[in-house]
Amino acid sequence: MNLYQFPLSQTPNWNVVMATMPSEEPVPNFGMGLTAYVIGDLLPMRKGNESVSETIEKIVQIPMASKLYIRPTWRQMQSQRGRLDPFEHWKVTLELAEKYKKRVGFRIMLANPDIEEESLPDFVLENVSMQYLGKGWDIEESVDAHEVRTRKEHRIPHYHHPYFLEALQEFDALLAGQYNGRASIEYMDTYMHGFWGEGHTWPFDSISPFPTIETGVETWIRIFEMQRSHWTRTPLVTNLQPDISHVGNDELVRRTLEEGEWLRSDTIFIEPQQIELAGNRPPQVAFISEVGMSDGSPESLRLENGVPHTESIIAHVKDVGANYWSLWNWHNIHAEHVINYYRQYPEGIDRLNRVIGYRLRPAWIWTYGHSPHEGLIVGLSNDGISGVPGVVRLSLIDLSGNSLSTALLEAGHPTPHQVRLVALELPAGINWEETRLKAELIIKSVCHSIRWACREVSHSDGSIALKRNPTL
Repeated sequence: MNLYQFPLSQTPNWNVVMATMPSEEPVPNFGMGLTAYVIGDLLPMRKGNESVSETIEKIVQIPMASKLYIRPTWRQMQSQRGRLDPFEHWKVTLELAEKYKKRVGFRIMLANPDIEEESLPDFVLENVSMQYLGKGWDIEESVDAHEVRTRKEHRIPHYHHPYFLEALQEFDALLAGQYNGRASIEYMDTYMHGFWGEGHTWPFDSISPFPTIETGVETWIRIFEMQRSHWTRTPLVTNLQPDISHVGNDELVRRTLEEGEWLRSDTIFIEPQQIELAGNRPPQVAFISEVGMSDGSPESLRLENGVPHTESIIAHVKDVGANYWSLWNWHNIHAEHVINYYRQYPEGIDRLNRVIGYRLRPAWIWTYGHSPHEGLIVGLSNDGISGVPGVVRLSLIDLSGNSLSTALLEAGHPTPHQVRLVALELPAGINWEETRLKAELIIKSVCHSIRWACREVSHSDGSIALKRNPTL
């Protein structure tokens, strides 16, 4: 119950008794954070005699990262129908995530132009015809002429083929059976058309695997709704790629927003449409910003007036109020590369880590009323740069953790630089100074504890003890 239904005229005998100060430390809450990449397009680099496990553990241990991201192909996750058999990188990442208490976001790619092997399992390739797109790649400034994409013959499946749809639905159901709502999973990207699952086949835009535009749109809506039916407890994330391949991207984004799922982008400087959608999204919709950073080498810094390009990226990630940003070196993934840049230019990453996402604190606490009708009014503040990606449940609990009073806020609130007042009634005979204040984030009916972003000491459940400030 917030004070839009609880007018201040009904708060007799009010008295401010406590105030908190904002913390400058990162908070590892669900729905936000800096994200270390285990796999982007390519597997992480192994240096010297490193094992796969050692390479991934170094990435997981990156101290600024509270989240991990892995992007395998379907082929790397399943070799025969009816069961999952994930490859080593997936299994090691999830094991280490649980060991280091860091959650994982992921995407399963149906096409990856940057690797030699096919992205689809053999049983799909044997039963589904493939659309030839072309050979090679228009050379970009950021693409080395020796990369796989520049010499590969590129193909994508006929996504509308009944066997493809049936096999993908079975695979997705198997994945959801193991990982939907799992504590170590932060989110899953939605399947999308074309390269990397981003929703396009650039630079082969004129070639389509579909007989008509309508077939393409209907196919991807069907896949989206299938995935939503399976992932009922884990947020889904849709890429904001403009619909240059005419496959219904705009409709997928519309449905994503309508259902309160999340958004992502793999750019911060290219298309204005993506910035418009990211910067003006509803406050309860998280935004994931994926933009490659410098590895600290002189050639990758791209200095302008002495400032690395990565610092410009960080500034613009703040501009759109992102919930996540990628600690990612594109086709050069290794923990040493992230750390090499961070050693030289720590300030930008540290500043972003102190504001990214939502950062809630009970800025003011008032008492009101007379016994036996007493209560607390909590002024919730958000010192972050994004809204809350879900619904906040505020609870007053006793010292044993038992709930005394609860209230729900509107989805997405409080937004940045906003104070929302929430009333919590005190049961008769309860002294407010013998209670704790706890916040939880509810997403898809799953509760995630929120650690307050304030200087006051938090308990293991994220709550803080309420006590009178003697200076007030």
